[in-house]
Amino acid sequence: MQHLHELNERQKEAVLKTEGPLLIIAGAGAGKTKTLTHRIVHLVLGGVRPENILAITFTNKAAHEMRERALSLLEKYTGRTEGVPFISTFHSLGVHILKAHAVHYGLTRHFGIADENDSMALVKEAIEAAGLDVKQTDPRKVRGLISRIKGEGMNADSYYNKTSTHYEKMVAEIFRNYERFLKRDQAFDFDDLLLKSVELLRQYPEIRNEYRARFRYIHVDEYQDTNGVQYELTKLLVGDEKNLCVVGDGDQNIYSWRGANLKNILHFERDYPGAHVVLLEENYRSTKNILEAANAVIKKNTVRKDKNLFTQNSDGPLITLVECYDESVEANHLAEEIAELERSGIAPESIAILYRANFQSRILEEALLRAQVPYQVLGTKFFDRKEIKDILSYIRAALNKESLGDIKRIINIPARGIGKVTLVKLLAGERAQLPAAMQKKIEGFYSLLDSIHTYIQDHLPSEVVKFIIKETGLEEQLSKGSSDDLERLENMRELVTVALSYDTFGVNEGLERLLENAALASDQDTLLQKKEGGVRLMTVHASKGLEFDYIFITGLEQDLFPHRRDSKRTIEDQEEERRLFYVALTRAAKKLTLSYASVRTLYGQRMINAPSEFIFDIPEHLIERTIAQNTPSYGHTIFLE
Repeated sequence: MQHLHELNERQKEAVLKTEGPLLIIAGAGAGKTKTLTHRIVHLVLGGVRPENILAITFTNKAAHEMRERALSLLEKYTGRTEGVPFISTFHSLGVHILKAHAVHYGLTRHFGIADENDSMALVKEAIEAAGLDVKQTDPRKVRGLISRIKGEGMNADSYYNKTSTHYEKMVAEIFRNYERFLKRDQAFDFDDLLLKSVELLRQYPEIRNEYRARFRYIHVDEYQDTNGVQYELTKLLVGDEKNLCVVGDGDQNIYSWRGANLKNILHFERDYPGAHVVLLEENYRSTKNILEAANAVIKKNTVRKDKNLFTQNSDGPLITLVECYDESVEANHLAEEIAELERSGIAPESIAILYRANFQSRILEEALLRAQVPYQVLGTKFFDRKEIKDILSYIRAALNKESLGDIKRIINIPARGIGKVTLVKLLAGERAQLPAAMQKKIEGFYSLLDSIHTYIQDHLPSEVVKFIIKETGLEEQLSKGSSDDLERLENMRELVTVALSYDTFGVNEGLERLLENAALASDQDTLLQKKEGGVRLMTVHASKGLEFDYIFITGLEQDLFPHRRDSKRTIEDQEEERRLFYVALTRAAKKLTLSYASVRTLYGQRMINAPSEFIFDIPEHLIERTIAQNTPSYGHTIFLE
């Protein structure tokens, strides 16, 4: 039993409970991967063949880490190098099942997997096949809806049988066309890897029994993030012995917008009667002060399984709360604090800045560049984001109609029905040879460029960006779209705030400087990305599963974090925002700094903000308050030497 010596009592309890259903509620930093890998070793030492063990998680990174640690432990404690557990993501498991049984779908094991671009192209084709116009029926929105439907475990036919409204029937027809085109191309899309596997296990008892006999002991990590089809796949794989061990933390459920169903973990004991429950509450990551704050915050939620994280670590420093006049002062203050940490010998890669919305990264990047602090952004850089490049291309194309790269980029942004063949002829100088109807569409596009060019002549940069967002129709289109579309619109509006910095240079020079500095920022971003290490900038969503010694959580203002897109924020939305803040807090190991701006410029307008309600959930004795000093030397001008 040497392998049990490095476990605490609760971890040991989870490892020793090998038979029947087991729910492990694992708080942040409580060693869940360690517990799972030691449980796998214990099963093998108890006589279970490694091939009879399945462990599923969500990301390739998590699966790789679990696999490496499990194999290392197996070699250490058993000396075995042959026979390995099946450790993978849900989607990799789906590929494995479908390759073995693709014949049931009329395919070979060498079927294709449609990526996002392939899938989007097929959705557009499916919309047209339904006699609809892709300009009127947003393909991205339809693609997202189809993905959500598949995530709930429904195919095109089962969805059609549940339709009642005209819109639902229209989506069902597109869905059916889309499925037909996937089959024509001998492919599955990403969602099919799970849905089609579930259909096989449902319809063919012999296939279901084959996998139940093979995978006698099943483990599912991050169970709180499972959606409908992942829940069903797990249930179909579990045999009569119900040897299912799930690990998760309902307090870290932050992906409901992707279909994750919190009820899956909350109702585990109802779904699997007689389940044994183990709470892993000892945290090995954070200081006592950080954990006390996190516990106090999450206890405000009502839909959760109660737990209380504790640690043997030191109290650590108090949580710093920084009050800033505006977002520029906030960014400069954080950059100075981080530069000071770096000068004291702290490695930049042990520091992370977290924010609620992607657009917040722009001003933080500028401040870090000025302070000469190396950084990396997890996700797309602000000026590299497609929607930002689109707006800048409109400016360049209006100023120079011979800028063919910009013309090609934006001629169908938003969609104007100008196809690839037409574009080739247009770029080849054969515009006069096109049909009259197509020429009219192209004339409309160039007329728009003319109106932008005229507007540029006597308006400031921020006004020009506003004009383009509105006159192109992008504002109207994106405001009615999905959550991704709304985020793109937020990023465009943040570009208005960027452009405000250049208004002081006047009408023509200001716009030129904006274009030049946008290009310069991209170049510097590329150089920084190639460097090793650096401070990490990311959304709180992207930070889940990561940890850093020093965490800075920015923009803690009401309606930004917690975020509010409209006035329809439900209790469920509020509790998920609180869980998101809890996730942010528990990323920190040694030091936590929170900040907010009293004034923030959104869409070119100065807005007065109240501090986030989450700040007041933290006990006062854990907080040290400071006011960031306004530093006039920085101002608003970006990337100037």
